[in-house]
Amino acid sequence: MSEEEKLARDVYAVLYQTWGLPIFQNIMQSESQHMAAIKTLLDRYGLVDPATPDQPGVFQNSALQALYAQLIASGSTSQCNALLVGKLIEETDIADLQLHLTETNHSDIRTVYSNLLKGSENHLKAFTKQLR
Repeated sequence: MSEEEKLARDVYAVLYQTWGLPIFQNIMQSESQHMAAIKTLLDRYGLVDPATPDQPGVFQNSALQALYAQLIASGSTSQCNALLVGKLIEETDIADLQLHLTETNHSDIRTVYSNLLKGSENHLKAFTKQLR
């Protein structure tokens, strides 16, 4: 989840630079907060954070690295495609968070994931509204 949140932040940063749409900057800032929330959990449980926040566009997970390249390529072709990329990222985050919520009984993890889920649902609504 750490690298997924980083993927969202990094893609939104590039799409904001490309298109200048405020939605990308606003949600990018929120994704940074999501990364911090997950980092708190990783630290609490003594786990290594695979995300490298100071290296935009770099991922240890090869599937996420490939997805990053695909999303940037797609989102760079038009503003509409950029918004569709945002929608896809949030839909993916929602599905993953819902899955991970079923896989843990730790109340602190469930709380963080539930909060992230609400954030991703709000982001999805914002992208959907922009596409109308």
